[in-house]
Amino acid sequence: MAVVIAALLPVFLLIVLGFILKRTLIRPETQWHGLERLTYYVLLPVFLVQTLVKADLSTVPVGGVGGALLLSALAMSLLCLALRPLLARAAVDGPAFSSMFQAATRWQTYVALAVSGSLFGNLGLALASVAMIAIVPLVNVLSIAVLAHYASPEKRPAASIVMTVVRNPLIWACAIGLALNVTHIPLPRLWHEVADALGRSSLAIGLLVTGAGLHLEGLFRPSLAASVAVFLKLVLMPVIAVALALQFGIADSNLAVVTICSAVPTASSSYVLARQMGGDAPLLAQIITLQTILAAVTMPVAIALAAMC
Repeated sequence: MAVVIAALLPVFLLIVLGFILKRTLIRPETQWHGLERLTYYVLLPVFLVQTLVKADLSTVPVGGVGGALLLSALAMSLLCLALRPLLARAAVDGPAFSSMFQAATRWQTYVALAVSGSLFGNLGLALASVAMIAIVPLVNVLSIAVLAHYASPEKRPAASIVMTVVRNPLIWACAIGLALNVTHIPLPRLWHEVADALGRSSLAIGLLVTGAGLHLEGLFRPSLAASVAVFLKLVLMPVIAVALALQFGIADSNLAVVTICSAVPTASSSYVLARQMGGDAPLLAQIITLQTILAAVTMPVAIALAAMC
């Protein structure tokens, strides 16, 4: 537990620093939007490509790790949809449900990569990257589809949903990195020097941006939708993922990374998607803040319990 907390502490300190900077030194919202776009479209994709290029995937149980996380995300999605009638009777409207769905199924890439790398080095980063390949396409498709059906004022055609997913830079980065790894195409030294420099900055800036996006309004009086989303993501999702991983024979550091990737808070980019497609963005901001704060407690517990399995 002490080792896990030590690995998590720098991650959450960077998030806290981002929160403080947003309210003191760097107040303009446009500057944080610029940093978010830089990280999302340049820094993190380059980091993912470089991580996968350098990873020794022969030592990574790609099928087991990816399968457990893929199936857990799918199971959580189906559970949310099954809960929809009950939530509707509890006055949770369509936009609020779409935000709850995103909060329960999506994951915070920066936190997952930072914690996995801190605990297990390059192996942890490679495993977390494999997790991205498994999770990112599925949860993006499902989130956009749920938003289009339950929240968007105008129904989006299937082609529009597909194009939104296809344009996701993280999916392309994972695909390119994996292709380069499998084909063993040599890359020039200049690429590695530039990619390593950009990669070192990606997680730190990403965590600062995550902290800057936190909102404390209504934090101590969470709504029903917010409470359900916190429970589903921070408690139930790790349980499902670990149970599936154990069925696939995953253990040790591989099991720990599955736990990390399933126990992280939801993606901060889900707030942007909610704003664009008619979701309940203020509710999602509240959920992201709650999950990020509570994850500082739930993640060490989940990782420690998984280590005992």
